[in-house]
Amino acid sequence: MKLEGNGRTILIVEDDRTLARMLTDAIGAHGFDCAVAPDWQTAAAMLVDRSPVLTLLDVRLPDRDSLDAIEDVVEQCPVIVLTAYGTINQAVSAMRRGAFEYLTKPLDLRELELAISRALEVVSLRRSYDFVRTQLHPASGGLMIGRSRAFRETLHLVESVAQTDCTVLIQGESGVGKELVAQSIHQLSNRSAGNFVPVDCSTLQENLFESEVFGHERGAFTGADRRKEGLIEVAENGTAFFDEIGELTPGLQAKMLRLLETGRFRRLGGTADHSSSARFVAATNRDLAIAAQGGKYRSDLYYRLAAFVIEVPPLRARRDDIPLLATHFLKRRNFLRNVDKQLSPEAIDRLVDYDWPGNIRELRNIVERAILISGNAPEIRSRHIALDSHAPPPDEHEIPWATEPTLEQLKQSYVGYLMKKYEGKRAQVSRALGISERNTYRLIKRYGLS
Repeated sequence: MKLEGNGRTILIVEDDRTLARMLTDAIGAHGFDCAVAPDWQTAAAMLVDRSPVLTLLDVRLPDRDSLDAIEDVVEQCPVIVLTAYGTINQAVSAMRRGAFEYLTKPLDLRELELAISRALEVVSLRRSYDFVRTQLHPASGGLMIGRSRAFRETLHLVESVAQTDCTVLIQGESGVGKELVAQSIHQLSNRSAGNFVPVDCSTLQENLFESEVFGHERGAFTGADRRKEGLIEVAENGTAFFDEIGELTPGLQAKMLRLLETGRFRRLGGTADHSSSARFVAATNRDLAIAAQGGKYRSDLYYRLAAFVIEVPPLRARRDDIPLLATHFLKRRNFLRNVDKQLSPEAIDRLVDYDWPGNIRELRNIVERAILISGNAPEIRSRHIALDSHAPPPDEHEIPWATEPTLEQLKQSYVGYLMKKYEGKRAQVSRALGISERNTYRLIKRYGLS
């Protein structure tokens, strides 16, 4: 593993000024920001203020036995113990208390660099393991599949931007596969060995969002009994994907702008800045350009996000891909259910002719439902395809006003129409509106439609 600091801080707790300067020069040459503490009192303050990724701890400090301090430090970062008076008992004691490594002076700088590299690699692997463990669930999507011109144009954009570190904004209707586009960017990039960390901006309240994304310090709120790393740190050297970024509150928009512009953030309840090496990709089903022009979204954040925009076409604009996608979803379910079904030509024609307001997500659900409805039949026929064909065409929806209605009246009428159509099921209403369930609930409450 190549030793690269990327601006991260290593704390050097050493009362020998000459050695401290030598260590600062040697470690700083690898891109680390070194903080030096000559005693434990200074070191304790720096652990809070600087949040180092690793601490080099001299055994003999003027104001505390360093072996007793190891347990306090390892709660926050790995420790490499340095001593000029090494003994076997002392080494065993240090390792039992949680030290990662034990080195004797005079230091071999190559040996020190290897120890630092191993310590940071273990931290990264542990962080990745903890993240993957929380993500263990059945896959809900599929690969990017298609052959249509619209699909090929999207794929070309993905391939063009993947190898850069440019921030990407993915726009498109709900269900078109924006997260799959983001995952493809990550897999084709030089960050593919790192974590792909999705963040749903529409489901987290402001304080919870800060805690989950930026992390929190011990005591930041009731129940915060220990420091917690945020998803930004989990995405180190990988990709952080902010889904539904158009739903961020004004306060979170300001914090997101600072993160994108400076690569720095602050944990909830903390005072120290931390740097992020993650690549940022965002997605939205809203037109953020119009929202920014109308003052409903920060224009500076929009322009920062829109460094490279990928418009994902709706499924009705890529009808040539519908048979491929339907067959993919069918084969996937065939394997899981140990069945062997085919789509009849009439069933495929019916799928191609439908406009798919719910896009790829709706297609997947329709195919899975058809598998169940068709029972033991080896072929899925047109009658097994349960499409939502009950919605009247736009020109059949009468406007119940004698004079021209306001936009607010139209919104209230349309939400009421959808509530009636879907029998009050908010998930279906939000899908038809192309917004999150949280925002749908707000509209329902505002118009008294619950």
